[in-house]
Amino acid sequence: MEEFAALQSFAEVAQWLWDEVVRWVMLFISPGWRQYQLFIIIGLIGAAFLLRLIVAPRVEAWARSRSGWDKWQLRMLVQLRRMLGLICYAVLAWAVYLVMQQATWPSRSYLIGVAATLVTLWIVVAFVTRLVANAFLRRIVAWALWIYGTLYALNVSDDVAEFLDSLTFGIGEVRLSVLTVLQAAVLIAVLLAIARLATTRASGALRRNEDISPSMQVLAVKAVQALVYGIVLMIAIRALGFDLTGLAVLSGAIGLGIGFGLQKVVSNLVSGIIILLDKSIKPGDVISLGDTFGWIDSLGARYVSVVTRDGKEYLIPNEDLITSQVVNWSHTNKLVRLDLHFGVSYGDDPHRVRKLAIEAAAGVRRVLSNPNPPVCHITGFGDSSVDYILRFWITDPSDGLTNIKGNVYLALWDSFAANGVSFPFPQREVRVLPGSTLETTATAPGAKE
Repeated sequence: MEEFAALQSFAEVAQWLWDEVVRWVMLFISPGWRQYQLFIIIGLIGAAFLLRLIVAPRVEAWARSRSGWDKWQLRMLVQLRRMLGLICYAVLAWAVYLVMQQATWPSRSYLIGVAATLVTLWIVVAFVTRLVANAFLRRIVAWALWIYGTLYALNVSDDVAEFLDSLTFGIGEVRLSVLTVLQAAVLIAVLLAIARLATTRASGALRRNEDISPSMQVLAVKAVQALVYGIVLMIAIRALGFDLTGLAVLSGAIGLGIGFGLQKVVSNLVSGIIILLDKSIKPGDVISLGDTFGWIDSLGARYVSVVTRDGKEYLIPNEDLITSQVVNWSHTNKLVRLDLHFGVSYGDDPHRVRKLAIEAAAGVRRVLSNPNPPVCHITGFGDSSVDYILRFWITDPSDGLTNIKGNVYLALWDSFAANGVSFPFPQREVRVLPGSTLETTATAPGAKE
């Protein structure tokens, strides 16, 4: 019976809508002021086109003179140029409507007022929706505002709302109407757009604050996002009429799932919070973890993004950074000491070798000369060479370690070659003792066997 009553109600509303359409068509066909208003509305289109041709060059010149504007202001400027024709039409339509309201009966300008309202609504919706970055949400908000504004301008919004509210369906013990679902969808779309704008603004303000460390900036941004989107979720649930106390069962199920299958996920989340709080690593730090060497690009809720010198991006779980040994080359400061080992022959003066090595290293770009200049020490007497260690400091490990070592090695080679210092290589001497049975088979070049 309820379904039959709903169908009967729907048929009555459809019949009413059809009668209204027929009535409006007959009103336009019949001679009178309604036809005159229709002709005025069409004539305003041509007048708006001419006005746009006059105003467009001036708006273009003004737009090109703008500089230093934010992205949202530039988007509004582009939208202004795109909607210039409609703006001209709205201005002319409202001017004609106001004049006719004063000069003649109000009913003789009713349709012009409706047309002006609809065009103005179109312009307002176009500018408001440009603030919504997400294309899907922008489309939902635009359609919702446009449909509601059109119904309101035609003075049928209450009738349509009453009809939609009569169409109901149930989810468990909760009874929902189509009107409630549509209102909740529009509310959620608007709240998500506002939440996105608010979090973007808050994130920008936090990242520009130099008094907050990079790791705390990331933590604050995540906290703001969780808070804002959590509020949106709660409002959406309440808008649909669901009882929030029913979430207790869902929370218990989620807790059970965490206990059995989400240990790693939760561990990574908790490890990420610990990393942000103890400031052990932060964006821009240069770290080594196993065979991975690179700088931290971003800190996520589940992983840390590490970019290496060869352009590879490693997503390292937060738990690995807590439980494994991590070398942070720039934790407290960016001073990094590098060691190079080399050897020279016993015939070279070691005092001169140390001096040449220090001078060669000091002449390489990126090697510090103050406050920690390069030093060179003898480390031992090898089988074929005197062994040395050359130590120098740099402040930019993010620019690479292998390349600076290679440049210092090359400077040593050039300096030693120019000053007659030789790099020995292992040599072996074979002696044939008297009375041995070893016979040599090698012959001199050109000799006959």
